[in-house]
Amino acid sequence: MKSLSYLNKYLLKYKYRFLLGILFVVLSNVFAIIPAQIVRHAFDLVKEGITLHNQYAGLDRQAAIYDVLARNVTFYAVIILVMALLKGVFTFYMRQTIIVMSRLIENDLKNEIYHHYQTLPLSFYRRNNTGDLMARISEDVSRVRMYLGPAIMYGINLVALFLMVVPYMFSINSKLTLYTLLPLPVLSISIFYVNNIIEKKSDQIQKSLSGITTFVQEAFSGIRVIKSFVREDDSHQNFAVASNQYKDKSLELNFVNALFFPLILFLIGLSTIITVYVGGQEVISGAITTGTIAEFLIYVNMLTWPVTSLGWTSSLVQRAAASQARINEFLHTKTDIVSQKNIQKELAGDVVFEDVNFVYPDTKIHALKNLNFRIKHGESLAVIGNTGSGKSTIANLLCRLYDATSGKIFIDGVDVRDYNIATLRSQIGYVPQDVFLFSDTIRNNIGFGLDYMSDDQMVQAAKDADVYENVMRFPEQFETKLGERGITLSGGQKQRVSMARALVREPKILMLDDSLSAVDTKTENAILNNLKRIMEDRTTIIISHRVSSAKLADNILVLDDGEVVQHGTHENLMQQEGLYKALYEKQLQTEDLD
Repeated sequence: MKSLSYLNKYLLKYKYRFLLGILFVVLSNVFAIIPAQIVRHAFDLVKEGITLHNQYAGLDRQAAIYDVLARNVTFYAVIILVMALLKGVFTFYMRQTIIVMSRLIENDLKNEIYHHYQTLPLSFYRRNNTGDLMARISEDVSRVRMYLGPAIMYGINLVALFLMVVPYMFSINSKLTLYTLLPLPVLSISIFYVNNIIEKKSDQIQKSLSGITTFVQEAFSGIRVIKSFVREDDSHQNFAVASNQYKDKSLELNFVNALFFPLILFLIGLSTIITVYVGGQEVISGAITTGTIAEFLIYVNMLTWPVTSLGWTSSLVQRAAASQARINEFLHTKTDIVSQKNIQKELAGDVVFEDVNFVYPDTKIHALKNLNFRIKHGESLAVIGNTGSGKSTIANLLCRLYDATSGKIFIDGVDVRDYNIATLRSQIGYVPQDVFLFSDTIRNNIGFGLDYMSDDQMVQAAKDADVYENVMRFPEQFETKLGERGITLSGGQKQRVSMARALVREPKILMLDDSLSAVDTKTENAILNNLKRIMEDRTTIIISHRVSSAKLADNILVLDDGEVVQHGTHENLMQQEGLYKALYEKQLQTEDLD
C-alpha cells in the first residue's frame, strides 16, 4: 500500500466528492436494510393474521380481519417499493461520486505522467522502450483506477454494511448469525485465489495477444521481403504456433471461469440452507419467529456480494499497488536538464564550445573529446565526418537534449545551462537526422513549432526547402493528410518538409543534421542555393557527410572519432592531405559513376 499513498493527493483534491460518495454508500445500505425488517414484520403479521382469520371462521368479523390484513400487507409492500427506489437512487449517486472520482483521478494521473515524460531527457528514452512507456500510462493507470473506483467503493460498502447489519443480527439471535456468516469467509478466500488465477491467465493471454499483434504487424510491414524470399509458408507456420498458444491459454481461462460462478452459487446456496435449517430449529424452540428467517435470508443475500467482492477487491488492490509502483518509478525519475538561472532573452547567435567532452550515459560511448570551436553571429560552420564521429552530438548538446559531460558551451557569452530551456530551444531551428512527421496535414507539420503560421510563411518555407512544387501536385496540396510517420511522402520529401518546419520559425540558430542525405544532387543544389539567402544574418551549423553541403559554409570542422582533425575553409582543406580531401575525392568519384 506504500506505493498507493502517492494517490492520496488526488483523494484530497476530490475529498468532497469522496465524502459524498461515503454518505451515499451509507444511505443506500440503510434503505436496503429497512425492507428486511419490514419483511420480518410482514411475515409475522401474515402468520398472526392467518391464525386470527381461521379463529373467526364463519363469523362476520372474519371479513374485517381479512381487509385489515390486506391493507397492512399492501402498506408494507408500498414501503418496500419506496425503500427499493430510494436505494436505487442513492446507489446511482454512490457510483456517480466514487466511480466518477476515479475517472477524474485517472485523467489527472495520465496528464501528470504525460507531462512528466516530456520533461525527461533523451537518455531516459534511450533506456526505456516505447511499449513500456505506453503500458504505464494506459494499462497501469487503468489498474490504478480500478483501485480508486470499484475497490474503494466496494470496500466502503462492505465495511458500512457489516457495521450496520452484523451487530443487529447478533442482537436478534447470535447462534443463527454465526451459522449464517460461517460460509462467507470461505467464499471470500476462495474468490481471492480463483481471481488471482484468472488475473495471471488473463495477463498471459494479453502477452500472447500482444505477441501475435507484433508478429502480424511486422509480417505485413515487411511483406515485400517475405515475398521476395518466398517465406510465406514459414511465416504462416510461425503465426499458427503463436495463434495456437493464444488459443490454449484462452481455453485454460475459460475452464477457470466455468468453475468460478458455480463455486459462488454453491457457497451462497450453502449459506441459505444453513440459515433455513438453523433458523427452523430456533423457530421450533421459540427463540425467533419465521419472519426472522426471512429477514436473515435477505441479509445473507445482501452480504454475499460485498463478501464476494472482498476477494476481488483485494486482488485489485494488489495489482494497483504493483502498477502504481511501476508508475512511481518513472514519476520519481527527475531530469538533470534544468535551467540554472532561467535567463530569457533574444539570442544573437555567437556559439562557443570550450573543451567539451561528452559520454553517452547509457552506452558509455565517448562521443566528443576536448572539442573547441567558435561561430560568430551570422557565420556558418559545416561539421563533416564519417558515421559515428560525433557530428549529431554537437546538435544535441546545443539544444540541451543532453548536457556536456565536461567543458562548457556558450551562446552570446552565456552558458547554455543558464538559459530558460523553452526560450533557448524556441530560437533554434533543428532539422534532425532521423526525420519524424506526425500523422497530420502537411500544413500542420510545417507549422508544428509555431502557435500561428500565415499562408505566406508556410509557402515561403516550403519554397526554401524546395518542397513547394511537390506539395502543389497533391490533390489536397497543403491539406494532404500524411500517414504514420509521414509514410505518404518519399524520403527526400519528408526531409524537405522537416526542413520547412525548421525554416518557418525563422530561428536565430539553424542546425541541419544530415538533412539532405535522401535528396538527389539537383534538389540538393536547389536547396543549397536557397540556404545562401536564409543563412544571411543567421548562425548556421550544417552537419553532413556530404562535402557538397559543407562547401556552402564559412568554415569547416572535420571530426574523426569525436576529435577535431581538421579545421578551415573548403579551399584551405583541399590543399591539405587529410580526411576532408579523401572524402571529397571519394564522393566526387561516386557522383561521376552515377
